[in-house]
Amino acid sequence: MKSSNIGGQAVMEGIMMRHGDIYSVAVRKPDREIEVKTEDYKSVLKNKRLLRLPIIRGVFNFIDSLVVGTKCLMYSATFFEDEEEEKREEQECSPEEQERREAKKAKEDSVLMTVTVILSVVISVGLFMVLPYLIASLLRNVGVTETGITLAEALVRIILFLLYMVLISRMKDIQRVFMYHGAEHKCINCVEQGMPLTVDNVMKSSRFHKRCGTSFLFFVIIVSIIFFLGFFAVVPVKTMWLRILIRILLVPVIAGVSYEFIRLAGNTENKAVGLLSKPGLALQKLTTIEPTPDMTEVAIAAVEAVFDWRAYLRENFPGSVPAEES
Repeated sequence: MKSSNIGGQAVMEGIMMRHGDIYSVAVRKPDREIEVKTEDYKSVLKNKRLLRLPIIRGVFNFIDSLVVGTKCLMYSATFFEDEEEEKREEQECSPEEQERREAKKAKEDSVLMTVTVILSVVISVGLFMVLPYLIASLLRNVGVTETGITLAEALVRIILFLLYMVLISRMKDIQRVFMYHGAEHKCINCVEQGMPLTVDNVMKSSRFHKRCGTSFLFFVIIVSIIFFLGFFAVVPVKTMWLRILIRILLVPVIAGVSYEFIRLAGNTENKAVGLLSKPGLALQKLTTIEPTPDMTEVAIAAVEAVFDWRAYLRENFPGSVPAEES
């Protein structure tokens, strides 16, 4: 498989797709029309040289994905607000007042997005990094060694992660998001397998992909286990608050290393890498669901807004694009 280097994320009744320095958001509106918006992808880290460095690029790519993902979620949600209320407010306001309200709303959205991203990171670190250690630390009362506690922590972390995935996959609204997630993967797989991007071809493609964020989260857990075992074996730290602080400080490094592996997995057919990718792909059975054809149409619209799949197929799969479509 030849990588297209496109990636995406499901949002409310739609999909975000990114390729290079541009991303698109395609949303199926209540009137069934597809709204597509494209914007430049701007990293929170302005130094592009640093963004090319291994590990560091993974840390900031993770932050950028949170920021852009939250922004896209907020954008998609605007299509499902009370339209009648919005129309009434617009009719009652003068153009100047309406402009002031829009500026105020943009500022509020910016603040809300920042708070949401920060809270997401804090909750994730607390739930999947700190809490497992606190639970495993209870074993110290029965004489378990620090190595044993670290292993128990790893088991608790995996259980919490799987439980979280199972629980959210049961939610009706999340299931629709997971269907769009499946449509996103199917589109990328369709192109990377050398097939024209049509609804029929996309529907036949796999909903599992090695570069998925679910696989990334899985590798964050695995890499954290290796890091914690290795670090605390070399540097014995007995103070609980210091062990917790070290875990938090290691999170960016763990995210960076995990990103590098996912990046490698998406660009190689190496059997060993493929074998290590299987658990993450298995988890996608929870986070992706087979989409409907109309969801696939949204995914195709998002891809076509940022990626010339015909040129990609002509270059990598000669003869795959019919002459009339070239």
